[in-house]
Amino acid sequence: METEQVNIVARGITQNVLVAGPADGSPVLLIHGNCSSADFWRPLLRHLPPTLRVVAPDLRGYGATEAAPVDATRGLRDFADDIAALFDAPGLFGAPGARPVVAAHSMGGGVAMQLLIDHPDRIRALLLEAPVSPYGFGGTRDEDGTPISADFAGTGAGTANPDFVARLAAKDRGAQTPTSPRNVMRTVYVADPASLGDDEDLLLESMLSTATGEANYPGDAAATVTWPGTAPGRRGVLNTMAPNHFRVADDLVAVPVKPPITWVRGDVDAIVSDTSLFDLAYLGSLGLVPGWPGAVTCPPQPMVGQTRAVLDRYAAAGGTYREVVYPECGHSPHVERPTEFAAALLDLIG
Repeated sequence: METEQVNIVARGITQNVLVAGPADGSPVLLIHGNCSSADFWRPLLRHLPPTLRVVAPDLRGYGATEAAPVDATRGLRDFADDIAALFDAPGLFGAPGARPVVAAHSMGGGVAMQLLIDHPDRIRALLLEAPVSPYGFGGTRDEDGTPISADFAGTGAGTANPDFVARLAAKDRGAQTPTSPRNVMRTVYVADPASLGDDEDLLLESMLSTATGEANYPGDAAATVTWPGTAPGRRGVLNTMAPNHFRVADDLVAVPVKPPITWVRGDVDAIVSDTSLFDLAYLGSLGLVPGWPGAVTCPPQPMVGQTRAVLDRYAAAGGTYREVVYPECGHSPHVERPTEFAAALLDLIG
């Protein structure tokens, strides 16, 4: 699909939006995940028909969108509100009041959940790709999202690997260390690095567009005496997904308009999983974070189980959903299985 970049001023910031297809095409909104940008969708665009109207914004602090600060106490609402402000941008989604099908990846899945909660009448259908749990990232013990500790220790910005953050800020394009952005992409964004193919450098540049610092990625952190010694701050990206700030399960189930949901994931996802390599409780259980207090006190988060339980409640309340699992696939099915992913998206579009 041929694309163009459009700059739109909304909510006081300049947002860069990747646009493809005719203005009167069936509208599709693509929401990228953390440490990426709208360009991360480009491998998928080759597998979509040119009749679609595709709108893929860079979230604040990513790509070419302004690096406005992120108020983590609002959960993912800063991002969701930015996108909602685009709905009525003249001509962007075609006719006024257009209801796009929304596909969202990883953190973007949480943004899409919040968007559905706040604007249920504007979304025709929802595809959640490896989404963050409706109970946030880390720090909860069961499928009901029960917090492990009162201070939500082990979640938020303090859980980020400082060497990765430094290399991201330095725009390190090398592959000499395990924590370089290129190696992180090869090892945890996908299950098979060969699936990146000729798009590897494009996708790496998308990662490197991430704005770093306390106001953006990863954010600020608070000290705590509770293991592992870090708790969520109030600013920046990783704190938006801490379970004290992002907990949308009940609101998602209660939305008055329930569009169909397709949940897509890989069965060896290393990021959003019941054995996530980014969950300090799971890493502690492997002996990789010293002092882990044990599974009774601090169990790994059942991320997949939580999402399934919430979507089961969504269906019981009158909605519908289906779960699609790709074997031997990691965190980015739209990169690793673009043909199958496109088919799942087109099935929602109809």
